[in-house]
Amino acid sequence: MADRTNPNFCPNKAMSALVAAIGADETRGMQDLDALLRDYPRDARLHFLKGSLLAGRQDYAAARASMRHAVDLAPDYGIARFQLGFLLLTSGEPVAAQEAWGPLHALAADNYLRLFAVGLGHMIRDEFADAIRLLQDGIAHNRENPAMNRDMTLLIDEMHKKQGDDVAPTSPAEFLLQQSAMKTTRH
Repeated sequence: MADRTNPNFCPNKAMSALVAAIGADETRGMQDLDALLRDYPRDARLHFLKGSLLAGRQDYAAARASMRHAVDLAPDYGIARFQLGFLLLTSGEPVAAQEAWGPLHALAADNYLRLFAVGLGHMIRDEFADAIRLLQDGIAHNRENPAMNRDMTLLIDEMHKKQGDDVAPTSPAEFLLQQSAMKTTRH
């Protein structure tokens, strides 16, 4: 993603202290994050982290802007790209989500981000069998982010319900929209 020797890249020690500060007091952590963003405005990780915190606070417009900035700074920052797309999807923008995920399709066939993005594309088109298979494959390959696996498992469960009950009240995409208001998972 970024060159760690670049002076525009926040040092790992400062990043670790920031994560600890956020864990101890999110409000104070956000202030520390804003200070680091003033010092390292080109560090995509900081913008992504801010977007994640804003999404957790349900400030979705600001979260999208921060995550979009992270992706603009580092187009190969896969997790930021995926989470931007997921945030767009949960905000009711499936076309924009698929556009954000586009470059993830070039990743290795067994990359969990690619599998999740392609699977969610199938879900958007109500192609549940393919979506479930790909999301399950993504879960099997994802060792980095257990929270993502939980999100994908919820979607798989909703698709299974939809397949088993033609009168289910919502599609998985509608389920995502309903869940976005209650979402507690950090991006």
